[in-house]
Amino acid sequence: MDTVVDKDACVVVILNNSAGTAAANAGDEAVDVRLAKVFAAEGVDARIVVGNDGTELAALAERAVNDGCPVIVAGGGDGTINLVASKIVGTPTRLGVLPLGTLNHFAKDLHIPLDLEEAARTIISGRVVEVDVGEVNGRIFLNNSSLGLYPSIVRHRERQQERLGRSKWYALFWAGLTVLRRYPFLSVRLTADGTELTRRTPFVFIGNNEYEMSSFQIGARSCLDKGHLSLYVAHRVGRARLLQLALAALVGWHPRDAPDFDQLCVEELWIETRRKRLLVATDGEVSVMRAPLHYRVRPGELRVIVPGSEDTSEGET
Repeated sequence: MDTVVDKDACVVVILNNSAGTAAANAGDEAVDVRLAKVFAAEGVDARIVVGNDGTELAALAERAVNDGCPVIVAGGGDGTINLVASKIVGTPTRLGVLPLGTLNHFAKDLHIPLDLEEAARTIISGRVVEVDVGEVNGRIFLNNSSLGLYPSIVRHRERQQERLGRSKWYALFWAGLTVLRRYPFLSVRLTADGTELTRRTPFVFIGNNEYEMSSFQIGARSCLDKGHLSLYVAHRVGRARLLQLALAALVGWHPRDAPDFDQLCVEELWIETRRKRLLVATDGEVSVMRAPLHYRVRPGELRVIVPGSEDTSEGET
């Protein structure tokens, strides 16, 4: 394990101005002001910058990498963490995480505190671990990727928010009804580590490492360094079960050993369809990708600052 952040090293903190819980976390003071106080109190030189959209956030992260900054901190939801991480994967740069999103799956799986000040102190006094990342057609994901049901719902939700000005959750509700009414299915051929499957499915899910399915850990991962992807493929099911899968997808739950699922642990995966382009979700963000889709795991290529062993016994990865 690496040591904690050097106090004489420059730390660049990149905040998403529209992060899901940024306003709630701010209290009476702006997030950047609160962070500046924490870092200053510990003698850490932190440069705090704010981006308003994905393009700005990616540019800020790329600039910090090019400047040779040894520690880059991402403040936002899982999409923001993904954007910043994508610029530093495979480099010696260490990633700090400030969970300011709605779900914060990546932070929770690494046991990073959800409280703003505590997360900042973790960056200062924590330890560095090497975790895996998943990749699809050159794009990385820290949590999961999917095609079929979930990206279709997200795309419809985004259109309703843009065109009708609906709130995120209200738009999500109507988007779900719209997609389920169409009863969507994909015909896919999957080739994974020598195993081939042909399915007509509403839903394909690929996780970075394996998701827990116990009653108190649904949707969580106990480790992110086992060097594999978890593949879940839903069989053709009725609308009621499809609704269950839609709700499960929104909270990151993908049932293990269910009779209407195929599940495999793989290192590499190819997905072929009759379609030339597919909607693909990566860490909650949806993009259009050319088929076939090529998934692979990149073991230990991201260095993340997590709580020190003295803070929690569950921080080991």
